[in-house]
Amino acid sequence: MLDARMQYSCAFWENATTLDDAQLHKLQLIARKLRLAPGMRVLELGGGFGGLAHFLASEYQCEVVSYSISEQQVSYARELCRDLPVRFELADYRHALHEPAPFDRIVSVGFLEHVGYRNYRALAELIAAQLAPRGLCLLQTIGANHSETHTDPWLDRYIFPGGMLPSLAQIGRACEGLLVLEDLHNLGPHYDRTLMAWHRNFTRAWPTLQFNYNDRFFRMWTYYLLSSAAAFRARTQQLWQLVFSHGDLPGYVRVT
Repeated sequence: MLDARMQYSCAFWENATTLDDAQLHKLQLIARKLRLAPGMRVLELGGGFGGLAHFLASEYQCEVVSYSISEQQVSYARELCRDLPVRFELADYRHALHEPAPFDRIVSVGFLEHVGYRNYRALAELIAAQLAPRGLCLLQTIGANHSETHTDPWLDRYIFPGGMLPSLAQIGRACEGLLVLEDLHNLGPHYDRTLMAWHRNFTRAWPTLQFNYNDRFFRMWTYYLLSSAAAFRARTQQLWQLVFSHGDLPGYVRVT
């Protein structure tokens, strides 16, 4: 269903015609916003299949420490990055508080949706504690137009147990007094296109996949992908990239 880099998050379709190119453009956009330089230490919260860590280490010569609680994803990512300066920790993100010395950069893509509103402030405190002076943090997250403390019951049961979409108000309150918002970029319409690309890939591959699943799964997964695309198309869900600092930079010029 995914692209060659196994990116299970919104792609960036500007000047892209294929899913592979759009996901590469997303990785490049993140790197530019973080203003990376060789030798920087990067903390990643929620590492997925390791594609972003691989990109930052191979293309920007950064040292990456990545946290995830998915055994399967960490196993895949360790093999992917076995020859690179990347360390994957199979542990809750809060254990990153014990990492020595602050990090030059912190990045999190598609992770905040799984933290829960009770933990937004604790996450902001972790970022503030582990971000070096003059450092930058980028969070990419799906967002809700209104503050909520629950999610759709069907999605909670079948797709993302415990998932929850933050609002800008909730993110702002969590970061108040800890971090300075340098940039906010809404990429919501790009997720509609990403989900439709995933849906095409899924249905195209179904003749092979059907031997491992069943028709009920096909209906469930189709409903998930298409209803999610509809939410972004209707603008009831957003996709934000937020860049934070300690407020100690002389000026952050937005990357376009």
